[in-house]
Amino acid sequence: MKKILSKIIKKYWFAILMQIIFIGLNIYFLTYPPKIIGNIVDLLYNVEENRNAIMMQIWYLLGICVVLLAVRMPWRWLTGYTPRSIERDLKDKLFEQFMRIKMTSLQNIKNGELMSYFVKDISEIRQFIYRLLSYGTRFVFTVIIATYAMMSGVNVKLTLVTLCPIIVTIFLIIKIKEYVESSFRKSQKYFTELSEYVQESTDAIRTTKAYTGEMNQLKEFIRKNRKLREANNAVDVHSTLLSTCLNICFGLCYGISLLYGSKLVLEGTITTGDFVAFNGYIGLFVGPVTWLPGIISRYKRAKLSYQRLDNVFSLEREKINVKTEDKEDDFKGNIEIKDLSFNYPENIEMVLNHINLKINKGETLGIIGTIGSGKTTLMNLLLRLYPVPNGKIQIDGKDINDIPLLTLRKHICYITQDNFLFSTSLKENIKLFKEGIEDEQIKESTKNAMIYDDIEKMQNGIETIIGERGVDLSGGQKQRVVISRAFLNKSKVVIFDDTFSALDNRTEQMVLNNVKKLVKDKTCIIISNRISDIRDADQIIVLDGGNIIESGTHESLLKEQGRYYNFYKEQTAKSQMALN
Repeated sequence: MKKILSKIIKKYWFAILMQIIFIGLNIYFLTYPPKIIGNIVDLLYNVEENRNAIMMQIWYLLGICVVLLAVRMPWRWLTGYTPRSIERDLKDKLFEQFMRIKMTSLQNIKNGELMSYFVKDISEIRQFIYRLLSYGTRFVFTVIIATYAMMSGVNVKLTLVTLCPIIVTIFLIIKIKEYVESSFRKSQKYFTELSEYVQESTDAIRTTKAYTGEMNQLKEFIRKNRKLREANNAVDVHSTLLSTCLNICFGLCYGISLLYGSKLVLEGTITTGDFVAFNGYIGLFVGPVTWLPGIISRYKRAKLSYQRLDNVFSLEREKINVKTEDKEDDFKGNIEIKDLSFNYPENIEMVLNHINLKINKGETLGIIGTIGSGKTTLMNLLLRLYPVPNGKIQIDGKDINDIPLLTLRKHICYITQDNFLFSTSLKENIKLFKEGIEDEQIKESTKNAMIYDDIEKMQNGIETIIGERGVDLSGGQKQRVVISRAFLNKSKVVIFDDTFSALDNRTEQMVLNNVKKLVKDKTCIIISNRISDIRDADQIIVLDGGNIIESGTHESLLKEQGRYYNFYKEQTAKSQMALN
């Protein structure tokens, strides 16, 4: 995170430098109006004789106003441009990080938490950078330039005595900021919890309505929202305490200035104009010192957000080396698994136990088993979504860990069981990140997936925009749209993970016939809980508890009368009951 943020900030070093220069010039020229007004006050004792001098001072004042306007315009523009640009680049880097993080780390990040990184944490960093560049720089320049002007132009002793309350107030602010940090930490925690709850609730809205759980969800939301409100109130209270200290501080400053400054005027140490100018200089401190609590508060918030983002950027990324990509002809699709065992991180129980399997190019493997038997896990390991022990999986005689990820995933088409669709057109969902695909190819793929007729009935056809996660489509339509991706893919290995479950028997058989043509010279793996999907496979394995308990062809497994035979009997009985 440190390297990333430093690199982004260096990218805008010139804009930052120019902003600092313009702010310095702005503060420098702001010290002129109090002095000019003070000079005018001294000249007012004899207006007739000093008329020309007074007019000259007025013209000076107007000139300074024009200069300040010229300096402020580019400074204000840079104030908005730089933090927003840094925020944009940081979001780009964060999104890239999420796209590259290993699944072992990504699966522990909830959707609501993920959104808080983009919406809350990066925004906090932007706000701090904005305040640091704008308010922090002005504070430093004001302290240096205005203090020098007060000392050199009016009186050193008066300056030191008057500014003492500001020093004491800064010390109090540093103490109070600890409470601000603690309050904000709670606020951020409750915001994340509320975000996660809202995300989960919107995803499960159908289930909630089906089970009339709206009131329960509402009560829980109110409870979490109340906790967030209380935490935010605590932040506001401590922030108000800081503001109160500042108001008292400047009340004391002006009080000291009036009492001691009046004494110096009566003694003739300073002029009335100097006294007026001095109070004008004090006014320059009001803004910068008032901003100090906000800068400290934003720093604490940004520090927490930085730590959270640093944890994300520290997560291990997948190593995708484009330069070492193998030649396309080198990848055939012969898969061999040797004594493979696997368990997920932080999970002691083994998901796969001593798996031994061999699939040659052009063959189809059928996998059947109960829920949680390890079917999908085995496919995830073939894609190296999780770390694979060395020597356990070989493709074309090469260890899977020696095959670049880009090469591996390019040549494996994985049609997942969740049937995920993006909120875009059907055309983009079918192409799915692939360029150079012709409309005729897409049309042919939809015909093979038996979804072409359904698409033609839609008002905008293949350009129809579907809702989030394909909410506008039925379960069977979503499955067929996803299946059509396989007919566009030129991969050497095709995996269907419980992809035909929502299809009726007739459609299923027609799609499977087209799949057979597709995988004629490819390695195919079909995972299903329906015998009809895998009965024609060259090899079938039965998984249970992470173990291969049976393997063979459809006919040989029926003869064994084991678990596969029981699946067959149950499904045959259900089909007969449905017909009756």
